[in-house]
Amino acid sequence: MPDKKDFYSVLGVGKSADEEEIKKAYRQAAKKYHPDLHPDDKSAEAKFKEVNEAYEVLSDKEKRARYDQFGHAGIDPNFGGGGFGGNGGFGGFDIGDLGDLFGSFFGGGFGGSARSAANAPQRGSNIRQSIVLSFEEAALGCKKDISYRRIENCSDCGGSGAEAGTAPKNCAACGGTGVVRIQQRSPFGVIQTQRECETCRGSGKIIEHKCKKCGGAGKVRVTRSKPVEFPAGVDEGQSLTVRGEGNAGSRGGAAGDLYIDLSVRPHHLFERDGFDVHCQVPVSFAQAALGAEIEVDTLEGRHKVKVAAGTQPGDNFVMKNRGVSRLGGRGKGDQILHYTVKVPKHLNEQQRKLIREMESVL
Repeated sequence: MPDKKDFYSVLGVGKSADEEEIKKAYRQAAKKYHPDLHPDDKSAEAKFKEVNEAYEVLSDKEKRARYDQFGHAGIDPNFGGGGFGGNGGFGGFDIGDLGDLFGSFFGGGFGGSARSAANAPQRGSNIRQSIVLSFEEAALGCKKDISYRRIENCSDCGGSGAEAGTAPKNCAACGGTGVVRIQQRSPFGVIQTQRECETCRGSGKIIEHKCKKCGGAGKVRVTRSKPVEFPAGVDEGQSLTVRGEGNAGSRGGAAGDLYIDLSVRPHHLFERDGFDVHCQVPVSFAQAALGAEIEVDTLEGRHKVKVAAGTQPGDNFVMKNRGVSRLGGRGKGDQILHYTVKVPKHLNEQQRKLIREMESVL
């Protein structure tokens, strides 16, 4: 594996950072380097991928533990005999030890479950991707193609890790169970314990001829693209879950999920507050004093509203159901207009005279 930057440094957090700190740092970095904000900028694109890779590891407790102990080697697909999300040789304590210890005293009620768990199907880990939506896309909903990298079963070997035309063989050391039994004498008599098989690293299989594409891991990392519907009303900081689009499982286990973290670009005119939308609307001195009908921008185009006579600077007008769509289709918020009165700056003498006359009768 080529040299890579420290994942904690990539996100700008310390090694003691908790889940919330890591998540916050990821969102800030992902938004900063997102390709939508830096079109044709290869360095920003590379940094964005680096940020996502760092978060994929540090947001997963198991991967983070392996990374903290072994560095980048601990998350390499080929490390520990191809342990993607499985035992893979990580950690020195096996619950099977307790199972066989209790079994030697109480009739073996625990050992069986530990043996069967060694080769049981394991669900794949989740992955995360981030996307930046425009203000209107988040408010009204949209459909966008999402690109992401995930771990899949190798297409050449079907996930077995063995070269085409060959197949993994049962490990002779453990008989294909992935665990070996050890008997030890103690003051209480002979105690039988169970440990992960060192020969096959707990897989129960030996690959004599490894697949050239995946190096015997049975898994490869690929880039996928998928159209995703974003419902109307989503907002900054929310996540969308796409089931089954995460990393592939092991030994027939289901794939994990894809989590899409949302960021929303600020709008030049609108400001969101929940499902309501606020905006500043300038009106002339005459319109404010005499009243008028004007056109204002809304999320769905221009709309006419009436300005009441005697409108004061800072007065508000509420346009019902012109705001952001509520999630689940439960109506919409409102649009609140905040009037600002434009006071003319350059007046001729006649205009000044008329204003003085008007002021004298008010």
